[in-house]
Amino acid sequence: MIAVTRPRILVVGAGFAGVGCVRRLERELAPDEAEITLVTPSSYQLYLPLLPQVASGVLTPQSIALSLRRSRRYRTRIIPGGAIGVDLAAKVCVVRTITDRVVNEPYDHIVLAPGSVTRTFDIPGLTDHAYGMKTLAEGAYLRDHVISQLDLADASQDPAERAARLQFVVVGGGYAGTETAACLQMLTHNAVKRYPRLDPRLIKWHLIDIAPRLMPELGEKLGRDAQEILRRRGVEISLGVSIAKAGPDEVTFTDGRVVPTHTLIWTAGVAASPLIGTLGAETVRGRLAVTAEMSLPGHDGVFALGDAAAVPDVAKDEEGAVCPPTAQHAMRQGKVVADNVIASLRGRPLRRYVHKDLGLVVDLGGFDAVSKPLGVELKGPPAVLVARGYHWSALRTNVAKARVATNWLLNALAGDDFVRTGFQARRPAKLKDFEFIHAYLTPEQLKEQVSGADGKTSD
Repeated sequence: MIAVTRPRILVVGAGFAGVGCVRRLERELAPDEAEITLVTPSSYQLYLPLLPQVASGVLTPQSIALSLRRSRRYRTRIIPGGAIGVDLAAKVCVVRTITDRVVNEPYDHIVLAPGSVTRTFDIPGLTDHAYGMKTLAEGAYLRDHVISQLDLADASQDPAERAARLQFVVVGGGYAGTETAACLQMLTHNAVKRYPRLDPRLIKWHLIDIAPRLMPELGEKLGRDAQEILRRRGVEISLGVSIAKAGPDEVTFTDGRVVPTHTLIWTAGVAASPLIGTLGAETVRGRLAVTAEMSLPGHDGVFALGDAAAVPDVAKDEEGAVCPPTAQHAMRQGKVVADNVIASLRGRPLRRYVHKDLGLVVDLGGFDAVSKPLGVELKGPPAVLVARGYHWSALRTNVAKARVATNWLLNALAGDDFVRTGFQARRPAKLKDFEFIHAYLTPEQLKEQVSGADGKTSD
């Protein structure tokens, strides 16, 4: 008798794109039609747009970490680790598990949604002294760090040290940087009331960006409104400026200013996962070049989407336009890719990804926000309602929705206790500690690994 094996579908990444794809595959495919495997270091999906609210203590970390095992249809096999190389010819993905074991995972169809990493530049001291804002661990750690600066400043007898600990620098005027600066500034503004020995005027937040204005995607008016809100709160905004070098207790700006600080937060954009570089395929500004169906030309059964793929934006009347790396696109691309994987299994034609932009929302904490739903410009409480309503509705599970709504209500009624959870008890964790950009294989290492010289094939 000849054993009939099910096609193996391998999904890399558990972000918006990867989880959206897996969930649709589980719904639409019968169990005997395919075997679904997901590669991810953590068995949860992080709702990244709300991470600044975790850093500021408005939300608990668990409320935006959506378990992948709650679904009643759950049948996906999860490999706890990260993909560090893909051999397209051999149809093998090399995975480093969380125990540092390297395994070869064969596939028939692969969906590449590894997401992105923090984009850094060759700035002296940057990765050694800057904090990132990309993972749940970074958000929770950053909250502890900011509160610890208040504690240390309050205990210090040195005026210079006290002033340095109460200055904070955020680099990046996009959504992540602006929301991070806004939410953490509100945290320190509220917390300092519990420190009677500290002068609130010593707390200074700096938001800098090399671009000429904040969040240009919002348009000139809303971008200017966001700037005005932050400046009214005391945030010093410097545009056309970046970092020249970073040290353990000071940061030098490119305009020559030296700011004494123990807190440098780097949110100046993202770059596609280094996994894409192991494929040896064509890229567009580091993102994998794919068709409008999100398939890789010349390679059957290979799909890519999300931050790591340059998906053509066919809704725009602009040659060469690609979809921006946003959660809105990633969620919708995941569903289309799942449909296309199923279509390829069943011998049906693939469909293009076409999506109309629903708008942008930026939550600045408290009663401040700027939003542009369907092109309508809003600010203040109406924008807050739109921003939080959009995020709440986009949460994948009812449990997460209940937790987030409860956190918002409790914070509005009772405020924050400004408690450190203990992360500061361990060694400092900076960008280089959270971004595992050196874990990926070189072409030579990938070839050696897949050929069987090292490691074993996963069972």
